[in-house]
Amino acid sequence: MPAMTAMPLRRSAFRPAILPGLLLAATALLSGCAATGIDRHVEEVGAYGRAQLGVEPRWLRDDAQRAEARATVDALLAEPLAMEDAVRIALAYSPAFQATLNEALATGASAAQAARPANPLFAFERLTRSVPGGTDVDIGRTLSFALFDLLLLPQRLRLAEHRQSQARIATSAAAIRAVSDARRAWIEAVADEQRARYAEDVYTAAEAGAELARRMRAVGNFSRLQQAREQAFQAEAAAALTRARQQALASREALVRTLGLDAGQAERLRLPAHLPKVPANAAAADTVARATFDERLDVRLARANLDATARELGLTRVTRYVDGVHVAAMRNSETGKSTQRGWEIELPLPLFDFGDARASNAEAHYLARLNQVAQVAAEAASQTREAHAAQLAAHALAHHYQAEVVPLQRAITEEMLLRYNGMLSSVFDLLAAARAQADSVTRALDAQRDFWLADTALRAALLGAPSTPPALQAATPGAAASGGGH
Repeated sequence: MPAMTAMPLRRSAFRPAILPGLLLAATALLSGCAATGIDRHVEEVGAYGRAQLGVEPRWLRDDAQRAEARATVDALLAEPLAMEDAVRIALAYSPAFQATLNEALATGASAAQAARPANPLFAFERLTRSVPGGTDVDIGRTLSFALFDLLLLPQRLRLAEHRQSQARIATSAAAIRAVSDARRAWIEAVADEQRARYAEDVYTAAEAGAELARRMRAVGNFSRLQQAREQAFQAEAAAALTRARQQALASREALVRTLGLDAGQAERLRLPAHLPKVPANAAAADTVARATFDERLDVRLARANLDATARELGLTRVTRYVDGVHVAAMRNSETGKSTQRGWEIELPLPLFDFGDARASNAEAHYLARLNQVAQVAAEAASQTREAHAAQLAAHALAHHYQAEVVPLQRAITEEMLLRYNGMLSSVFDLLAAARAQADSVTRALDAQRDFWLADTALRAALLGAPSTPPALQAATPGAAASGGGH
């Protein structure tokens, strides 16, 4: 703002004493908003977590709260960690989520700060002039503030509330992502440990088969080719066991990182022996369709962005030609003269910038937001349908392996054992059946894992933080193929 200069003014009806009252009222209003903004942010995100996620996110603000959270984590780690306990740790302890939460709170505080008018300006000048016999002193005092900032304060506060609402929705979406990440990491860790244990069983059986082949070769009942096939199967089983153990370790460490556990906590981490059973029924289609627009955060966020942009467009239209009026109260003193009191108004003249570019910019942003809402809504419906279809397919596949494939392979193995005991089939047929059963169990474990991953992706999609559903792997010929030709 240009410097205010003292000038003689006639008496006016304007009373500078009104200015302190206006400024104090505005300060009190804004201070109240600042005091409740962060608390409201935390409360609303916590309420959303309780209602939609079943777990309330926690904001750890001091060492005492962090110590309390750590004690809770230690208590959870005393038992094998369940999936929902992993989610609790992610939302109430994980440093990564705490960083995200604090960044969101900072964004909300910045939105509140943007609504505040500029601070009043106080200018003081002291001028001296040498005169015969002494020095004249001229002192000027000016207190000025932006009048439009106060007049448009209600609109700015509403705009700030829209922006804070955006920040709260974004924080809730971050909580959903944290929950999904914790669930995926837990599912992968438990499934890979389960696969590693089964790989150990397969290797033990392969080792026994290789030893049997060596002995039968020694007595002349096996050819060199037959023995080599059994030894090759043992070698493949050993390689598969090494890969499974390494994958189990990697998945466990991924879970540790997701939950933010330190070295001591990671050492105490234990996981269940098995994934939860696949439920009898998958998600109903009508529930999925109803939740698409009622609960998805990305749709709500797009609408909040549209509302905030509409508010900004309204402000731009109001301030298109004149975007600032400064009012100043003045009091000047000069040696040997009476004190001057008055006021000054500073008004920008729209000679070069008529505000048309700013208005066009704001309108274009509004239209962009409007089309983004339509696009997000279309994507929300599509992503939810895809996630639901993936969950249905994974559910059907998991039940197919549990109810059909594995029982059939088990029955084949049992029948081959009976036929072998009755000398109606060779040991080669029995070994081939055992390998086929092992292969089917491995695929059944994969299908069970894929269902829980697809279920996690569907939950996230229903709430508006979609992720890519797991790809259902095509079955590849496994151990059963190596038994052919005996």
